Amino acid sequence: MKKVLAFSGILLLFASLLPLGAQTLPFPDMSTPGTMSIPDPLPNTGVPFIDLTIRNPDSGQEVAFSLQLLLLLTVLSLAPSIIILMTSFLRISIVLDFIKRALSLQQVPPNQVLLGISFFLTLFIMWPTFQTIYENSFRPLAAGELSVEGAYREAEAPLRIFMYRQIGNNTRNIRLFMDMRGLARPNTLADVPTYVLIPAFILNELTVAFKIGILLFIPFIVIDMVVASALMSMGMIMLPPVMISMPFKLILFILVDGWGLLTEQIIRSFA
Repeated sequence: MKKVLAFSGILLLFASLLPLGAQTLPFPDMSTPGTMSIPDPLPNTGVPFIDLTIRNPDSGQEVAFSLQLLLLLTVLSLAPSIIILMTSFLRISIVLDFIKRALSLQQVPPNQVLLGISFFLTLFIMWPTFQTIYENSFRPLAAGELSVEGAYREAEAPLRIFMYRQIGNNTRNIRLFMDMRGLARPNTLADVPTYVLIPAFILNELTVAFKIGILLFIPFIVIDMVVASALMSMGMIMLPPVMISMPFKLILFILVDGWGLLTEQIIRSFA
């Protein structure tokens, strides 16, 4: 213990003498050549220096540019919602969740896996639309051939065509939103505003997904009813029928190549 206290005292004494030593060091004479070598500047690491300044705009053009930048950041923040609600992702994710519930599966496959499958199937289905948007909107905008407004219109057109194809002749939802908005009856589908087309498309996708889910549930409900009746006839009332019916559901699903048939029918359901 005494050695520790002595060592601590030496450290404190040394720390107290450091400022005095720093004050008594002579400053080198810079006027005499050769007395001190100036170190070379730090090497350029390639990291850019960003200087953010806030000032009032000098012209209306700068105000318009700031608003366009704000609008672009808003669109980027809403990109996940756009992908979910304006593409085939909504229908695919709901159908996959229905098949998981119909098979009485709780944790397998996980929701992250189902969402990943939905995402890549969406890329497969929407690839021609995305390619058209890239060729007609993003590439000319990056080359300076289109303005932001023109790029928006070119990107909007392929998505509108895709949504029109899925709605088809079932324009009931479009009429619903047009009537609620108090708009006149459009002569063509091109006269339907985008803010009316998007909710109509969402309702149509929900309806189609639920119809597919009902068709998926029917064969598995039959298996549940047969298993429940068999357990009741044998007096096994306390045994949950799901525990017995789930293996039979999985066997049936694998024998008919359920994942392949389900994927094929989902893709074919899109016009």
